[in-house]
Amino acid sequence: MENEKEAHPVHRKDHRTDAFATKFVDKTASWQQKATKHVPKDEKAPPAGGVDDTPIPDAPPGYTVKITINRAQSLPIADINSFSSDPYVLAQLNVDLPPRHKQDPHMRYRTPTIRKSTDPVWNSEWIIANVPSTGFKLKARIYDEDPNDYDDRLGNVHLHVDSLHDNWLGIKEQPYKIKKRMGSKRAYLMRGCAAMFSSGIEMSGKLVISVELLGRTDVGSNGGRVWTVGPCAWSRHLSPMIGRIAGTKEQGEGKNGAKTESYNFQANQFQLAGPVPPPLYHRYVEFKPFIAGMFTAKSLRGYILNRALRHQHSRVYNYDRYTIYGSFPSPSKDMSLQFLKLANYDRGGRIFTYVLTLDGLFRFTETGKEFGIDLLSKHTMHSDVNIYVAFSGEFFVRRLKIPHREPFESGQETHPAADIEGGPPSGDPPSDPACYALYIDNDSGTYRPSAKLLPLLKEFMQKNFPGLKVATLDCCADKEKMEKLKGEQRERKKAEGEGMVYMQDDQSSLSSSDEEELDERMREDGEGGAGGEGAMKEKTRVKLKREIKDSKVLGGLHGNREREDTQAVEGRSEGGDVEIGHSSGELRQKNGVLEPKEGGVIGDDGKVDRK
Repeated sequence: MENEKEAHPVHRKDHRTDAFATKFVDKTASWQQKATKHVPKDEKAPPAGGVDDTPIPDAPPGYTVKITINRAQSLPIADINSFSSDPYVLAQLNVDLPPRHKQDPHMRYRTPTIRKSTDPVWNSEWIIANVPSTGFKLKARIYDEDPNDYDDRLGNVHLHVDSLHDNWLGIKEQPYKIKKRMGSKRAYLMRGCAAMFSSGIEMSGKLVISVELLGRTDVGSNGGRVWTVGPCAWSRHLSPMIGRIAGTKEQGEGKNGAKTESYNFQANQFQLAGPVPPPLYHRYVEFKPFIAGMFTAKSLRGYILNRALRHQHSRVYNYDRYTIYGSFPSPSKDMSLQFLKLANYDRGGRIFTYVLTLDGLFRFTETGKEFGIDLLSKHTMHSDVNIYVAFSGEFFVRRLKIPHREPFESGQETHPAADIEGGPPSGDPPSDPACYALYIDNDSGTYRPSAKLLPLLKEFMQKNFPGLKVATLDCCADKEKMEKLKGEQRERKKAEGEGMVYMQDDQSSLSSSDEEELDERMREDGEGGAGGEGAMKEKTRVKLKREIKDSKVLGGLHGNREREDTQAVEGRSEGGDVEIGHSSGELRQKNGVLEPKEGGVIGDDGKVDRK
């Protein structure tokens, strides 16, 4: 053994299969990691999403800044019919503060639209709190509003403020040249043609902006986010097109004091004074595999759904010449009354779907199975497919029998449910917010807000709507009570729905409710209804039946033409002769009687034959 040589390890040469072995080991490790995540179905964790407790990043307190969009000069001509434009500004504020999540929505502000002007004056103020000392970048995009098409961009203006400090002097009505590179080529072509015939027309427009430093923001120790302080702007969006689909009507008053009705659908936006409480921070819930793709638009299916929902949002919250604007400098009693007015007080048993954004923008529309927006996710549409929102759910308004007392106190009665004197349905609604209560819940499957945060939501709503009582409902713990209250709302809606009509989607036949509406329209038009004696009763019935069937779809009607056709079919004009028919105006109403236009007769099929 002594002569035996000592054994030493020998290094083996590398072989080409060694690389495959390494890859196989790595692959099996990843398989093992995936396998450890697998658990039985009955033990699976809830889907990702819901409340997110990610803290706001730490940062020193910043400054409160007021940005004023004063006016624009020499804008291009976007509307060839009016040889003018309908301009508005969409402003976006970018700061160097890190967001809680990279997909948090940007801070944005939209001015009202100025009609038929290439030199508009807005003087719209936007007050933002907690802007950091490192300054900000303001991106202002000027658009021409076009409700029947995509809005034309007229140009951009970028304003960069490098730093803010206590002695910063601000910017006073400074004109900035509008960059035409991203503007509409057609609009600038028309501007160029006009400049050829007039030496006073300039090709390069300007946007005048002012920035004022209001002082340091009092936020305590953490200044990690910015928010809108004011003004508390609101807008009311009316859509006859969606109203025709949903069968919703709005009552009004004509020139002679006569009551009128028209197809309409109302969507509302209300900017509340911030900040939104930090814990109100919810992410969409991935309760189906395709949901993540719908919000991120990364898959083909998700991209299609994302585009469809964004288009639906733009249609529901569509800006046009019927949009009504307003604002309040800060929360007040008048602001509470305006909210009640948008919610139609306690009339009609209405229930609303709402979304509260991270910047305090409160969006809501009436909800129900008859509305077309229920075909897709309601809260996803209201949020404009935002990944994060502050809160979402449903709400309704009730009138209190005993003002200044809480809704759920013993002995308190409310309308709907109880018939209380001094208001709807027999009288006008009281003008004191203390007479009403806002019942708001967290019934949203899209974001599933936490019930533990309802007290914070209540506090925030009471701060923004002074005098209005707020009662919260947990869709799980208070399910029985919530369903009872909403059931009472629906029953009241049936009893005093104020012109609500339920239209079916089937275009091939008419339901019994359609037949009843047909008879009602004929009675309004002076034709005697189902048992009338009018000579043209049956022929007119055929014509109106076709009109009702057409009203279930868009039928290519837009804007003014749709309003005119709707008023004509229902015989609700305010005077003079009215033509009926989508394209040629084949029938007209004269002195409450339907008759063919001159030179035509009504055939057996209800159509007008020209002589």
